[in-house]
Amino acid sequence: MKVFVIKPAWIFALALVVQLAFMPLVNADPFKSSQVSKVAMRASLPKLDPSKPPARETVAITRQSPQTIKLVDSDVVLIDFGRVAFGNLELTSPADFEGTLKVRFGEKLLDGLIDREPPGTVRCSEVEVEITPGATTVIAPPADERNTQQTAEIGRYGKPTPPAVLTPPEWGVLTPFRWVEIEGLPDALSANQIVRRAAFPKHWDENSAAFVCSNETLNRVWELCRYSIKATMFAGVYVDGDRERIPYEADAYLNQLSHYYVDGDPVMARQTFDWLTAYPTWPSEWGPHMVFMAHADWMRNGDDQWISQRYENLKTKTLIERCGDSGLVHSDELQREWNDIVDWPPPERDGYVRTEVNTVINAFHFAAIEKMAELADVAGSEVDAKRYKDHAERVRQIFYDQLFDVEAGLFRDGLGVDHHSQHANFFPLAFGLVETKDRQHVVDWLTNRGMQCSTYAAQYLLDCLFKNGAGETAVKLIIAPGKRSWRHMLDSDATITWEAWNESVKPNLDWNHAWGAAPANLLPRYVLGAEPLEPGWSRAIIRPYPSGLDFARGIIPTPYGPVSVDWNRKNFFEMELKLPDNMSASVHVPTVPGTDSVFVNGQLVEAKMEDGYWILKEDLTGESIVELRSVELQQTTEQSASQL
Repeated sequence: MKVFVIKPAWIFALALVVQLAFMPLVNADPFKSSQVSKVAMRASLPKLDPSKPPARETVAITRQSPQTIKLVDSDVVLIDFGRVAFGNLELTSPADFEGTLKVRFGEKLLDGLIDREPPGTVRCSEVEVEITPGATTVIAPPADERNTQQTAEIGRYGKPTPPAVLTPPEWGVLTPFRWVEIEGLPDALSANQIVRRAAFPKHWDENSAAFVCSNETLNRVWELCRYSIKATMFAGVYVDGDRERIPYEADAYLNQLSHYYVDGDPVMARQTFDWLTAYPTWPSEWGPHMVFMAHADWMRNGDDQWISQRYENLKTKTLIERCGDSGLVHSDELQREWNDIVDWPPPERDGYVRTEVNTVINAFHFAAIEKMAELADVAGSEVDAKRYKDHAERVRQIFYDQLFDVEAGLFRDGLGVDHHSQHANFFPLAFGLVETKDRQHVVDWLTNRGMQCSTYAAQYLLDCLFKNGAGETAVKLIIAPGKRSWRHMLDSDATITWEAWNESVKPNLDWNHAWGAAPANLLPRYVLGAEPLEPGWSRAIIRPYPSGLDFARGIIPTPYGPVSVDWNRKNFFEMELKLPDNMSASVHVPTVPGTDSVFVNGQLVEAKMEDGYWILKEDLTGESIVELRSVELQQTTEQSASQL
C-alpha cells in the first residue's frame, strides 16, 4: 500500500482546479460572485514559503543572565531565569571539567526540582551533552516533530494540517522554559557561565505601554498578559503556543488586539494575516475572525490600500455561502459535529446544544457582515457596501425574531432549542445584537452566571460586561479565587498565560498561549477607556469604566505616539489626559453622585448626560485636566472663602 504525502502547494493547486470546475454552479448572489477576482487577488498577495521562517525579519535572539543559581544536590545545579521564554542555553564549561552533563529544561517546578511529568503539554525535556573544558556550547533539546511539521497530512474529516511555523535553523532549537537543571557538575556555576538565548521581537519597546490601578492583583494580571504577548511572538507570526506552532484565526485576532495595546507595532499582525490567507484553518467561527483582524488593522492604522489589496479574499470569510433563504447561516451534520466550535475546548461550552441554525455561528456571521460593510467602503465598492448593510439589517431582525426567547428574556442556543447557554447570550451582546429593552436583563443574567467559558471566549464575555455597565463584575472575574481566572495562573507561578483555565478542562493544555492574555487589551480599552474612534487614531474616544477601582493610570501606544490617561475618584472624579499631536478625543466622563458639571483645565465646559456619562460637546487635544464638580458646592465654598 503506497502512502502519498500531500504538500501545501499541491493542496492549493487541487483546490484551485476544483474551484474553477464548479464556478458555473456558483449561486448568482453578489456576495458569492467574486471567485475569479479572488484567484487574481491571491496572486497579488505576498508569496509565502512555509520553509522560510518569517521570524528572520522581526525577531532577534536576546542573551539573558539567570536570576538565581543554586546547588540543590551534590552535583545538580538549578537555574532560574525568572520567566518562561522560547530559547535555548549557552554554557561555558569550567576550565577544569570534562565529561557528560544532563541538562533539563522545564516550565514547571515540583518539590524544588523541574517537574519531570508535568500536566498537558507543559514542557520538560532532557538532553545529554559532551563538554570540552572551557568551551562554549549551545544546548537545546531535539526538535519536536509535531511543532516543526511541514507536510500537509490529511487529518480528521479530510482537512489538511497547515504547516508549522519554523524558526531560523541558525538559532538552534527553541523550547519554552524558565528553569534549567544541570546534572553532573561538582560545583555551582557562576552567572557569566550560563546564558539563555531567548527569541523576542526586534522592535519591542518596554516603555510604550503601562497600566497601574488600585488593585495590585489586577496589576500583576496585566503584566502577566503583557509579557505573554511579547514572549509568544518568537516565531515571527502569532502561533497557538508550543504544541503545534500554527496560526489560528481566533488566536491571532486576540493576539492582535492585545499586541496593539502593549506595543503597537502592526507588522507581525499583518504577517500573521497573510499567513492565514495562505494557510487557513477549519473552524466555522475562525473565518469571520479574519474580517475582525482586517477591521482592527484598519482602525489602528487607517491604511486603505492594505485593506483594498485583501478585500476580495475577505469576502470569502463571512459564512454567507451557508445562508439559507431566511438569511441565517445553516450548519450541516458535519459542520455541527466538527466545524462549529462555539468554544474551545468542548467542556467549556456551558452545555451548548448545537443545531442546524446555531446562535453563536449566526452572531459571528452578523458581526463579520457588519464590518464588511465598512471595509467595502474602504475598498471603494459602494455596491458591496450597500448589500452588506442591507444583509446585516435583515440578519439582525431575523436573528432576534427566530432565536430570542421572549419569555425567558434570553437567546436560545439555536432554532428549536430550549437551552440558554452563556455563549448564546454574551456573543450576541458583544456584537450588538441584543435590543436595548432586553439588554439589562441579559447583562444581569450573565453577571450571575460567572465564568462559564474558556480563556478564548472570556475576551467576548468580559468585553460585553465592561461595555454594558458591569465592569466591576468583569474585574472580579479576572481576579476571582478558584481555578477559572487569571489569579489562578498567578497563584500557579505562571509567567505566560495558559491555553485553558486548568488541565481538568483541557488535558493537553499549553502553558504558553497568548489567546489567554485578553486583559492586556481589555484593561486599557475599558478601565483606561482609550480606543480609536476613527481609523488610524486621528480621533480617539476616552471613556473610562471605573469598574470598582479607586484609580487607574497608563499609557496606550498609537501611530501618533502615546496616549496617557490618569484618573482617580478621591474627590469626585478627576482625569489627567495627554494626547499626542494631530489627535483629538471625544471625552466621556463617568457620573459621580454629588456632581453636576464638567470642568476642563479649571473652566466649565458644555456636556450632555447620556447612559451614565457626561459627554463633552467639544473634542479635547493636547494636555487636559478633566474634573467633575458640583457648581453649587463650589460657589458656596468660594463665598465662604471670600467672607473670611
